[in-house]
Amino acid sequence: MARRPTRNDDWGFPRWRPYGSSTTAAANVRLCDREGCTEAGDRPAPKAPNSPERWYFCETHAGEYNKQWDYFRGLTAEEAAAREQAAEGEKRYRRADHWAWGEGDGSRSRGELDALKVLELESDADDAAVKAAHRRLVKLHHPDRNAGDAEAAAKFQAVQAAYEVLNRAAERRAAVGGA
Repeated sequence: MARRPTRNDDWGFPRWRPYGSSTTAAANVRLCDREGCTEAGDRPAPKAPNSPERWYFCETHAGEYNKQWDYFRGLTAEEAAAREQAAEGEKRYRRADHWAWGEGDGSRSRGELDALKVLELESDADDAAVKAAHRRLVKLHHPDRNAGDAEAAAKFQAVQAAYEVLNRAAERRAAVGGA
């Protein structure tokens, strides 16, 4: 059995291809159903409630078509709340957390942000606020003040560890900025 050659003469440059070997056909593009519009109509909209027939609009005219549409029209407040609750329950997808900074402006690491939470501070707290919060929480949870309280001792250790994390990060920033 002879094998068919698998060599391809297409080097990616149209003028190097043999004549008549175009592999791309013209794409059919549906135009917007709005009179006089020449944009692509890629956004379907129902022609009537519960109708399978659709208009196909461009983005601009789809927004214009849907401007006055009210999902809750004709419902009582209780029915509207129940429908909204059901719609919220149907949501299955949400944007992944790693696509956004989440907290802060991106200048602090996740460990630093966690340490700031332990010290009960916002993500944009400066060094003076960190020192003041550390001092306040150490006084509040110190084992000498709360003898025999295991919860206070654990909180004291967490505050100390958080302060160390933030202190080391500040020292690293100072070394990089001062070098």
